[in-house]
Amino acid sequence: MVTFAEIQNAAQRIRSYIHRTPVMTCASVNQRAGMEVYAKCENFQRGGSFKLRGAANFVLSIPDADIGRGVVAFSSGNHAQAVAIAAAIRGVQATLVMPSDAPQSKREATEARGGQIVLYDRLREDREAIGKRIAQQTGATLIPPFDHPWIIAGQGTAALELLEEVPDLDALAVCLGGGGLLSGCAIAAKALQPSIRIFGVEPAVANDWALSLAAGSIVEIPPPPTIADGLRATKPGQLTFPIVRQFVEEVLLVSEAEILAAMKFLLLRAKILVEPSGAVAAAAVLHRKLPPGVRKVGVILSGGNVDWELLQAA
Repeated sequence: MVTFAEIQNAAQRIRSYIHRTPVMTCASVNQRAGMEVYAKCENFQRGGSFKLRGAANFVLSIPDADIGRGVVAFSSGNHAQAVAIAAAIRGVQATLVMPSDAPQSKREATEARGGQIVLYDRLREDREAIGKRIAQQTGATLIPPFDHPWIIAGQGTAALELLEEVPDLDALAVCLGGGGLLSGCAIAAKALQPSIRIFGVEPAVANDWALSLAAGSIVEIPPPPTIADGLRATKPGQLTFPIVRQFVEEVLLVSEAEILAAMKFLLLRAKILVEPSGAVAAAAVLHRKLPPGVRKVGVILSGGNVDWELLQAA
């Protein structure tokens, strides 16, 4: 189990390298949701998503004796870009294993940060196996996207900042892919506000978490066809699954149409640009999927890296 103290230590470790992102409110959002909504805008984070928190904490924790051989990661885009930024902080090479259908904006941004990209077919190849092979061949340190204590602790700093700013939240809604963000945020939130209710949110067509929690064990699904490309993990993590089981009240499901509607509403009414993955938790709130009794909810808008063509289609 990752501890709250480790999240606090991570916050101190990464504070010089990340943005303390704003917490924003909007009357139109509150009216649509039927409650007070406080959005933690990780779309304004360096690299455009929360992922830099975990990546920076990981890279800054690698011993000096090992960091010189570089780092390698596998990701649909946001984690890749974050690892490239973090690697640049320590002046080492980052190799990023990315799917060939990753959003072009994420590929270009990762290359602009100095990352070396290795493409793979998500339907036929195993990205983790490719990453491990590169790490073995080069001696680089493999940085997983979610299932590692350093990653979880770093991601938890988002909720730490949110609760420091709005300490009387009675609920927190966080998107679910591999579970690193939700796990870290749940640990931090429960430490700061023990009575807070925590909800995970995932696309209905990528419901590995809902299935796994119902079964009481990890269930793997085929690569899901969701527009939320950052949430296409096919199964919960070995570390994140028990954390979510312990702290999260319920995993809510949203449709693809609800995700797109949330993106459009946030852009047109709140003037906040988020990518599909970043809109998932907001979609549950805006479509009133939280159970009765929630008055004041925090929502993590996890990222804002969206292709222009997708934005036009939305």
